[in-house]
Amino acid sequence: MTGTAARHLYLARHGEASPDETALTENGRRQAVLLGERLRRAPLSACWHGPLPRAEQTARLLCGRLDGVPRYPSECAGDYIPYVPQRKELPSESADSMLHRLAQFPAEEREKGPELAQQALARFTGPVEGGEPRHELLVTHNFLIGWLVRAALDAPPWRWMGLNHANAALTVIRYAPDRPASVLFYNDMGHLPPELRWTGFPPELHV
Repeated sequence: MTGTAARHLYLARHGEASPDETALTENGRRQAVLLGERLRRAPLSACWHGPLPRAEQTARLLCGRLDGVPRYPSECAGDYIPYVPQRKELPSESADSMLHRLAQFPAEEREKGPELAQQALARFTGPVEGGEPRHELLVTHNFLIGWLVRAALDAPPWRWMGLNHANAALTVIRYAPDRPASVLFYNDMGHLPPELRWTGFPPELHV
C-alpha cells in the first residue's frame, strides 16, 4: 500500500513589475535573482509558475540560480480572484468597501477564478504519495498566495482578502500526513536588502 509523505510548498510572489505589467523592472530582476540565491540550498524538485510575463520571468531568473530545477507553467498559478464572497459572509463594517474593491476587477477574473483556485488547492496542497518528502516552489501572485495561506489556516473563504505578500517575498507551508497544515513562515524578505523590500505593498502597510 502506498503511503504519503510531507509536502513543503514554497510560495513566492513575482518580482516588481513595470507599470503595464509586461516585464519586470530592474528592481524586480534583482529581487528574482536574490530569491534564487536564497533557495539554492532548498531541495526543490520543481518550480511552477503562472503564465503571465511577470511570473514567468521571475521563475526563469531565479531558476537560473538553482541547479537543474525544472520549470513548469500552470494556468491555476495565475492571477485571478480566487473567491467572491456574498455580503452576508463579510464583516458588516467593511463589507461595502470589500465588495466595491472586487467589482473593480475584470469580470473574467471574477468568474473563472474560483474554479482555478480549486484546481490550485488540488494540485499544490496536501501530503504527497510515496515515502519521500517533496519540496516545490510556486511563483505566483498576491491573491493566490493569500488563498493558499487562508486554506492552510482553515480560515473562512473570504479571508484571502487582506493577506498581502511583497514582491519576491517567501512563504512556506508544510502539509504532513495526519497533521494540520503548518505555515512555517510568511512574507519573509530576509534575502532582500532594505531598498528592495515591501514593493508591491501599499505604503500604509510598510512596517
